[in-house]
Amino acid sequence: ILGEHLRICPQGYTCCTSEMEENFANKSRSEFEAMMKEAGRSVQATLTAQHRSFDSYFQDLLNKSEKALYDAFPSMYGELYTQNAKVFKDLYSELRRYYRSSNINLEEALNEFWTRLLERLFKLLNPQYHITDEYLDCMVKHAEQHKPFGEVPRELKVKATRAFIAARSYAQGFLVGSDVVRKVSQVSLSHECTRAIMKLMYCPHCRGMASVKPCNNYCLNVVKGCLANQADLSTEWKYLMDSLIGVADRIDGPYNVDTVIGTIHVRIAEAISNLQENKDSITSKVFQGCGNPKISTKGSSSEDKKRRGKVTLEAKSSAQALELLVLDAKGNLTALKTYWITLPSSLCSKRVMASSASDDKCWNGMTKGSYLPEVMGDGLANQINNPEVEVDITKPDMTIRQQIMQLKIMTNRLGNANIGNDVDFQDTSDDMSGSGSGDSCPDDVCGKRLSKSPSTRQPETHAIPKQSGHGVNGASSTSLPSASLLLLLLLSVAVSAAQHLWR
Repeated sequence: ILGEHLRICPQGYTCCTSEMEENFANKSRSEFEAMMKEAGRSVQATLTAQHRSFDSYFQDLLNKSEKALYDAFPSMYGELYTQNAKVFKDLYSELRRYYRSSNINLEEALNEFWTRLLERLFKLLNPQYHITDEYLDCMVKHAEQHKPFGEVPRELKVKATRAFIAARSYAQGFLVGSDVVRKVSQVSLSHECTRAIMKLMYCPHCRGMASVKPCNNYCLNVVKGCLANQADLSTEWKYLMDSLIGVADRIDGPYNVDTVIGTIHVRIAEAISNLQENKDSITSKVFQGCGNPKISTKGSSSEDKKRRGKVTLEAKSSAQALELLVLDAKGNLTALKTYWITLPSSLCSKRVMASSASDDKCWNGMTKGSYLPEVMGDGLANQINNPEVEVDITKPDMTIRQQIMQLKIMTNRLGNANIGNDVDFQDTSDDMSGSGSGDSCPDDVCGKRLSKSPSTRQPETHAIPKQSGHGVNGASSTSLPSASLLLLLLLSVAVSAAQHLWR
């Protein structure tokens, strides 16, 4: 029949009614969006699997260290352990809370552990004296000078904080990447794209050419036009992948989590043994600085007379497992670097099944023949002359711009982790005007400022997606106020500048 009624396909002779054309348009739209989600799910699965593998490995390290402490310390230290078991349990609980992105200060948590342990052990090692809380306060003030636990607290604080900062940023990076892909894959097609996709995939059917495949370059122009905003993720996405690879090298290198996390119990045992062996000298120095405490009426305990042997604890290394874990992650991250700019080619070759570029018997949008227009570049700015899709390059998709900002924030956090600086996480489900800015500052600035006085700083926060996959809700371009948009753009510039500084 004559095709004068057609609104999308060429108006020559056709076998499609208006209703059929509309059905094909809806079908092509749902199919293309399904293709996008399927491609995204593959990337999400890869990133989620990497997170799961590392998270399991890291948690296992902590669990084994804690179990080794619980198994060995009762026989090694007797009352020194049994009367202070909660102190050790609290330490591991704090370490887990920090790793899971709770808003706590790791250095303060470690300092608190050593302070509490010293107070308890000093009283137990000097049962003949009545030691008051005021006296313990005085003793703690002199602890840094006397170093009752030797160099262990200082060394563990330096190594553990770096290892934990790197580990939790690394684990969170995979989740943020996966969450960005999920949100972007759910972005709906525009009206113009729906028409272009229909023309690409189903207009040949209306011309009686159901077996004719679209020309490859024609398919590329349609998909690049429809996914122009998604392609703009590519730069920050590549930076995130590179940053994760950089932190992976740290985790299996200078900040080796296997060596540090897996031996926490050993270092604690060394510290306690140091206190026992130097008890008389340390007690004498404390008495000189704080005065002699009163004699206790309870008398001395026999507990102090035993369990002063050298530390015999050993930590089983899982360095090979870590090496393989990091190697696998780096391979996957490298493969994902170009995901957003290779997506059009991937969709055209694997999903739409387009013909080769040189084929002169492919569907070119009008009939069976060659496709002559050149292929557009990647990204929104390159679509100004796209012959197949009308793209307004002045109106970027705000949901995708918000995800670009999330990538920048996470990349900066990983950059700080790479040099041992920390910026607190805040696990929240509150909306953030969609920008990821909130009350935060660029991570390298926060990290440098906060690292100077970690015990007195007020936590800086960035909102991040929850591990369950429910993250920051994106706002549409219609609901984002103009002031928030301006703030978003200003913050984007600031973060980009800061990002180049640490690079």
